[in-house]
Amino acid sequence: MKNRVTGLGGFFFKTENPDQIKEWYKTHLGIPTDQYGWTFWWYDENGEKCSTQWSPFQQSTSYFKPSEKQFMMNFRVENLVELLKVLKEEGVTVVGDIEEYDYGKFGWILDPENNKIELWEPNDSVFLENK
Repeated sequence: MKNRVTGLGGFFFKTENPDQIKEWYKTHLGIPTDQYGWTFWWYDENGEKCSTQWSPFQQSTSYFKPSEKQFMMNFRVENLVELLKVLKEEGVTVVGDIEEYDYGKFGWILDPENNKIELWEPNDSVFLENK
């Protein structure tokens, strides 16, 4: 596989009070947050419009499991099914099953320090239709 990761899909972190944190970032850094955090829009080297998500999660979230870490990275990928197959063959721990939504496919792996990494094959056209 030539390009495994094509960009940062998002950065997610745990906090005691997600709404308060979003308000702080909005007030002090001018980040226009919404219920999920903030979506950064950018263009890749081919001129395609892409997004990266910044999201605070409730401290008690189980979404990062089995990792106990305070954060989870999300990487954009081109072919999630093939990539997970290759990673599994390489001995990487794959967590759960692929989930599909109208905005893309998701899969999860663990790195050697038990950080959960979300892999996202996006369907940016869904977001662009709503912009």
